[in-house]
Amino acid sequence: MSRLVITGASILNQATADIVIDSGKIVEVAKPGAADTFGARVIDAAGLIALPGFVDLHTHLREPGREDAETVESGTRAAALGGFTCVHAMANTEPVADTAGVVEQVWRLGKEAGWCEVRPIGAVTVGLAGTHMAELGAMAASAAQVRLFSDDGKCVDDAVIMRRALEYVKAFDGAIAQHAQEPRLTEGAQMNEGVLSGTLGLRGWPAVAEEAIIARDVLLTQHVNSRLHVCHVSTAGSVELIRWAKSKGINVTAEVTPHHLLLTDELARSYDPHFKVNPPLRTQEDVLALREGLADGTIDAVATDHAPHPSEDKECEWSAAAFGMLGLETALSVVVESMVNTGLLDWAGVADRMSIRPAAIGRVRDQGGRLEVGQPAHVTLVDPHASWTVRPNELASRSRNTPYRERVLPGRVVHTIFDGKPTVIDGQTERMH
Repeated sequence: MSRLVITGASILNQATADIVIDSGKIVEVAKPGAADTFGARVIDAAGLIALPGFVDLHTHLREPGREDAETVESGTRAAALGGFTCVHAMANTEPVADTAGVVEQVWRLGKEAGWCEVRPIGAVTVGLAGTHMAELGAMAASAAQVRLFSDDGKCVDDAVIMRRALEYVKAFDGAIAQHAQEPRLTEGAQMNEGVLSGTLGLRGWPAVAEEAIIARDVLLTQHVNSRLHVCHVSTAGSVELIRWAKSKGINVTAEVTPHHLLLTDELARSYDPHFKVNPPLRTQEDVLALREGLADGTIDAVATDHAPHPSEDKECEWSAAAFGMLGLETALSVVVESMVNTGLLDWAGVADRMSIRPAAIGRVRDQGGRLEVGQPAHVTLVDPHASWTVRPNELASRSRNTPYRERVLPGRVVHTIFDGKPTVIDGQTERMH
């Protein structure tokens, strides 16, 4: 059955309507109760807010090579539960996604899993080693149609290679997504640099290590007239630099993670490695600046930086633990708590920052569209009044390293429609493909 009718949904929390979907497209947006439901599957969406399916610019799916932490199948299932209909898979796999062959493998695994669209991100340098540029053109021309390139997990710290990469991607409207971290300033760093890091005896990670790279890269981008995307912005100074760059007409976009919108470095007092992340949790001042930057559009998108790790890499002493947190299944709820419930974003703003702008940055056709007739049917239905308790063992990811364990979060994804087919119904995944 290809025909689906969503009844009584509040589109962007503005107007209530019935949404009729057929053959993967929205074919009618009717007044409540006016849609013909004969022969269709009906989803009762009374009390729910309809949003375009979320697009994540920053997901670690770990496959190939680290299937003990995550697979494309398990990661995209988690994505569907979080309301995502498209995710961008980072290149730091084993082997690294630095060739057309590897990105096509990841893309095909996403097709086979069927939970959402998977857009691979190609590495900027061979093996993420930072010394030789990878096959950017071949990855762009592959079936995966790569448009974003990143050495995420590592910074492209060589200015000459960064310039060449920015110049090269202009040929196919690509962008370099930079992990802004000056390596010499962060050797052995464990948490945000400040009074607290000294108190805890953990080597500090200064804000300037991020900001110095962003400053350099926006100037390089201006010089070669290319396109730069800044990954996981974490400091107030970074927000100011990006705001300045945009005021000068430099083609830069930026993302912030849900955890950097909500959590602070005070959580490191527990020495619980579930709060160890790259870039590190920062101060409350930084959190407030990031929220304001997302609200005023300086920061374009929310991106999860979903980083699964097996238990042995997290359940150990802080200094030995891996950096990273799960993010796909909790992203919407954290945005509700930090941005919607604080009055900084309305639901149209959530759609813009979690779907429309990310899709545009990734050059993803058929995603991030308006919920209008003729648009591809990627729809996320959210209960804004629900709350839920995060229990790691109930998450779809193969890993359990969430920083929100046993925390009550507001808002929840109830249904997810990908390409006209339900992938999540009543908060549970289901197969229709």
